[in-house]
Amino acid sequence: MDQLKRQAAARALEWVRDGMRVGLGTGSTAKHFVELLGERVAGGLSIVGVPTSEVTRADAERCGIRLTTLDEVDRLDLTVDGADEIDPALDVIKGGGGALLREKIVAAASEHMVVIADETKWVEKLGRFPLPIEVIPFGLAATRRALAGAFRKADVSGEMVLRTDKNGHVFVTDGGHWIIDAHLGSIADAPRLASLLNPIPGVVEHGLFIGLARTSVLAGPQGIRVIERP
Repeated sequence: MDQLKRQAAARALEWVRDGMRVGLGTGSTAKHFVELLGERVAGGLSIVGVPTSEVTRADAERCGIRLTTLDEVDRLDLTVDGADEIDPALDVIKGGGGALLREKIVAAASEHMVVIADETKWVEKLGRFPLPIEVIPFGLAATRRALAGAFRKADVSGEMVLRTDKNGHVFVTDGGHWIIDAHLGSIADAPRLASLLNPIPGVVEHGLFIGLARTSVLAGPQGIRVIERP
């Protein structure tokens, strides 16, 4: 599986051109992309990257990639990131690694987002992977009640679990927030659910990336499949 992820990451290098400003995703597949991009940089490619997490920042620095921020550049040419699920509309669930807020900010600031993954991430309907929802710790019970109401309106239901780390402590994002993972099973209308989650006070961001990805690169035993947004 790790080899498939690396194959998808290698294919995504085809979209990188000299002089580009590139968003660098977070997660195991995106880590492969950062490493391979670092090899290209060492060979003379000139790009500047914007990392989506502190983990990715450290990886990029280790690989010799020059970095900037969205305070210093107004738009990115390209973002390459992984996904937890991808559907045929190229809508995506992200946030399994806890970096969904920065990932979505970077994706929205990009002219072109390429999502890279192994083919097990391809699904007909989003929702099998728990939906990450980044929340403010204050008023958590009120936020959970509002989330339950949004789920009812979107005709979905499932357990909401506060994410913890490997030591059993509450997981804290790079932004100092918490994450609720919603185990919904299947989301019939992901764009509608996203629109219901957006205005909830206490919700910082959610892992439904609607309309952001233009290209998906999926690696499987039979080879690489490239899907463009319809």
